[in-house]
Amino acid sequence: MTNIIRWLVVSLCFMYVIIGIVSLLFVVYAAIMLVYRHWFIQLKPFILNQELSAKTTFSIIIPARNEADNIGNLLQSIIQQNYPASLWEVFVIDDFSIDATPMIVREYGLTYSNIHIVELSKVLDGKKLNAYKKKAIETGIGMATHEWIVTTDADCIAEKNWLKTIDAYIQEKDPVFVGAPVAFTNDGSMLQSFQCIDFMALQGITAASVSVGLHAMCNGANLAYKKEAFYAVNGFKDIDNIASGDDMLLMNKIKEAYPKKMGYVLSPEAIIRTEPMLTVAGFLNQRIRWASKATKYKDVSVKVVLWFVLLLNVGFLVLPFLAIIYHPLFLYWLMLLILKTAIEASFAVHIAKFFSIELHWKSVILQIPHIVYTCAAGFFGMFGTYKWKDRTVR
Repeated sequence: MTNIIRWLVVSLCFMYVIIGIVSLLFVVYAAIMLVYRHWFIQLKPFILNQELSAKTTFSIIIPARNEADNIGNLLQSIIQQNYPASLWEVFVIDDFSIDATPMIVREYGLTYSNIHIVELSKVLDGKKLNAYKKKAIETGIGMATHEWIVTTDADCIAEKNWLKTIDAYIQEKDPVFVGAPVAFTNDGSMLQSFQCIDFMALQGITAASVSVGLHAMCNGANLAYKKEAFYAVNGFKDIDNIASGDDMLLMNKIKEAYPKKMGYVLSPEAIIRTEPMLTVAGFLNQRIRWASKATKYKDVSVKVVLWFVLLLNVGFLVLPFLAIIYHPLFLYWLMLLILKTAIEASFAVHIAKFFSIELHWKSVILQIPHIVYTCAAGFFGMFGTYKWKDRTVR
């Protein structure tokens, strides 16, 4: 009898400890999300001054690996920019493509003298790397003749006022580093809808936090920075062996050198659009790649938030299994899940309005796979390897 009582006491203590830890994580997470929501609501979209004369010169760097199906659409959207062709140039850095990517770019180069193709294989001359994309960008910057570097991905499409809007922002705000919004397209399938909403939330947090000078967050599909700032922080030195991080890790370095010169163009006209991953495996590999740079951040605020998010999701993943033994935990888990969904939805509706994304009540069922993938991406991002562009990287 004494042993049974002792076991019950220990069990109850363990259950209350679990409840206490998860409750603390949830309260902090909820507070963080509500703060982000407040910042985003307060953030005023940047209005393009159509009367402003174009001034900034841009070198657009596009790393490309086996992008024959996409690179032509991107180049066409750049050619059709509402911006003087004399003020921009394009360097497509071909990353060992085995399809028609180089040929397509060369064909464009025959008609447009400011579009160039650079073969990374000739630059490396047999040297093996873990971070080919960083080397591609670095190579392009080395050849750039203009003042500002713009990076985007080969599978993207630019709005016609993309460069004009970034130029206007630079003229008005005088930054050295500018992030801008990226949006996924959506064919309505469950997988693409999930990615679209998840990525939209990340973009909202990015816009909110960068606008108040908190986090060094951005996406390499839509970045602009001064070439001299890149060299002032020694480019990718010290982060050049990390497969990911050509965007946020570089931003972190530039923010340390120019803390008051960071900006974010919250404008529909500056949006870059890209397709989400077409398979679950591709999606997981992408998110693991993103998570792999988390331990490399020097920005403590980013690390703290990422750890809180990961640990809370681990708690949400573990609680249903513990509820098999401690039945009251299921109701507790369900209550927190409903609260979490409500808080995130109250933020998501504002972000969706900016991106013109229609949200459905059915999206709430995506909470469970979101919790699972967050835990998986966080774990494998820190301890595993992943495949990207047909390469296994660490």
